[in-house]
Amino acid sequence: MEILEIMTYIVIGTFIITLGIFGIKMLLKLGKASLSIAFNMIMGLIFLFIVNLFPIVKIPINLLTILVAGFGGIFGVGILVITKSLGLY
Repeated sequence: MEILEIMTYIVIGTFIITLGIFGIKMLLKLGKASLSIAFNMIMGLIFLFIVNLFPIVKIPINLLTILVAGFGGIFGVGILVITKSLGLY
């Protein structure tokens, strides 16, 4: 019986270690993605404020423009500038 118990502990230990390594890898990937999204949002909001400093295009800062600039980043601010320039917004 003693060998069976040792083998059971080895299998359970290997399973826990494997799950731990997989979990750490997933957390690192999610953390990297979260940092990338946060950086994109911050850059979009900064560029929205910088664009509003120029008198050529005034983009109103409201919930819609903040969401577009936040989720779109620099590309989102570019879309806002183009739509404002074309008179669509």
